[in-house]
Amino acid sequence: MTSPETESPRTPPRPVRRADWRGQAPIVAVIALGGALGACARYAIALHWPAGPGGFPWGTFWTNVVGCAAIGVLMVLITDVWVAHRLVRPFFGTGVLGGFTTFSTYAVDIQRLVDGGHARVGLAYLAATLLAALTAVQGGATLARRALKWRQS
Repeated sequence: MTSPETESPRTPPRPVRRADWRGQAPIVAVIALGGALGACARYAIALHWPAGPGGFPWGTFWTNVVGCAAIGVLMVLITDVWVAHRLVRPFFGTGVLGGFTTFSTYAVDIQRLVDGGHARVGLAYLAATLLAALTAVQGGATLARRALKWRQS
């Protein structure tokens, strides 16, 4: 144990100021608005492309793949091309595309498949979605960069 004289002084916690919240409120608002738009689009796809019992959930799979590709394109555009407004990334990236992609439904779909006795389909879905989503992000970013180079030449 150290003596009280040698202990480092504690810094009191910083109080939350109203200005901090006011600065964050527009970001929270655009994320909520974008998330609502993205979730509505995802819901429409789920209604039009439902997965049958034990069937591969193609609607959720393609929603996640397309959303991940769009995230790859968006990140290139707002980091390499534009000086984007501070609300663009939260609105489109976190909001619209975050609400559109649905990795929670992905997890629930896997659980339902496994619990329903379709473990092979569930494991195939697990691996295929992971691989396709990561490939889609990279592919979207690569295609966006190539399109930009082609446009500039």
